[in-house]
Amino acid sequence: MTEHIRLGKNNRLEILRSVEHGMYLDAGEIGDVLLPKRYIPADAQVGDFIDVFLYLDADERLIATTEQPLVQVGQFAFLDVKWTNEFGAFLDWGLMKDLFCPFREQRRKMEIGRSYLIYCYIDPKTYRIVASAKVDKFLSEDMPEYQSGDEVDIIIQQPTELGMKAIVDNRYSGMIFHNEIFQPLSIGQRLRAYVKQVRPDGKIDLKLQRHFGKLRVTDFSAQLLGYLRAQPAGFCPLHDKSDAQDIYETFGVSKKTFKRGVGDLLKHGFVTLPEDGGIQLTPEGMMASAED
Repeated sequence: MTEHIRLGKNNRLEILRSVEHGMYLDAGEIGDVLLPKRYIPADAQVGDFIDVFLYLDADERLIATTEQPLVQVGQFAFLDVKWTNEFGAFLDWGLMKDLFCPFREQRRKMEIGRSYLIYCYIDPKTYRIVASAKVDKFLSEDMPEYQSGDEVDIIIQQPTELGMKAIVDNRYSGMIFHNEIFQPLSIGQRLRAYVKQVRPDGKIDLKLQRHFGKLRVTDFSAQLLGYLRAQPAGFCPLHDKSDAQDIYETFGVSKKTFKRGVGDLLKHGFVTLPEDGGIQLTPEGMMASAED
């Protein structure tokens, strides 16, 4: 018998029987759950185990789908508002039935066509899967057990006077300060980052690239390397003959600092200088880490 059925999450369930409108799956003590015909894989057979997402349909009945939503219960996501009514907003999470965010869980009134960072959870009173834009209350207050340099997954939360707030590993609150930001960042963006330090209040200071330890490159060299990695072709059109103002507007450093940083990366084989100008990231530069 199937155990540990999880509403709003992926489950691996056994196919019990086939009917005209779909297949019924074994959901343990909850009972049988329908997988509608349109979601059934072509090779599915009775007795097979199949990975499905479980949620409630428009009639509040438990139903299965092989479609993957943009967010599951216990996760954060950046979702578009499809429509609203007098009770709240309905968000596009990739399934036929939209995800509901009640007014009481909105930081400000949500508008159709705009996107918002939300947390997906099960309302303990109604047992419905809902969203909340008041994401801070779902972050852990436990002391994170990270060490400096640990690699983490983050989702950008919101800009502040200090930099960008971020959610770390779907659990903790973090901050990327302005002097650590060298690429465009937007709310809802997911990327890898590194722990700079864990403060006494449990908040995490983040950086977007490793410190290069043995390489002894300057801070700007690491910034430039991170910038190149973020470009589609690993290319920057600026070079040592570029106007100093263009360099400053792009990186916030002087031309002298820029040239020294380029030299550091050249010395380590992380970039090349094409004949027609610019800076090109090398495969070695893409793979470089603090252990190199």
